[in-house]
Amino acid sequence: MTAARTYSKYSREALSLLGKQIRMGRKQRRWSEHALAERAGIARATLQKIEKGDPGCAIGLVFEVAALVGVPLFEADMAGLPRQHERLDDKLALLPKAVRPAATAVDDDF
Repeated sequence: MTAARTYSKYSREALSLLGKQIRMGRKQRRWSEHALAERAGIARATLQKIEKGDPGCAIGLVFEVAALVGVPLFEADMAGLPRQHERLDDKLALLPKAVRPAATAVDDDF
């Protein structure tokens, strides 16, 4: 049996906040849980977990539901995402391809 996964307080709070934003977006659109779940192609129970901030939900599902109700994740408009991708690609190109831990110092003091 595997041990239960623990999450930092920051992660739990961020998930809870995103879930509340999704719930608010759904209610502002006057969509029922069933209607949004159907639009997203998920079960109503999964939507309820997303809205409660359950960390076990797939990130792709959470992002899709957020997009459906109009919750901005990174940019308020879609035009900004390609720019962010380009900037990060440029920065990643400058970093080494592989990252290794620092070598330990050799203790040769006999």
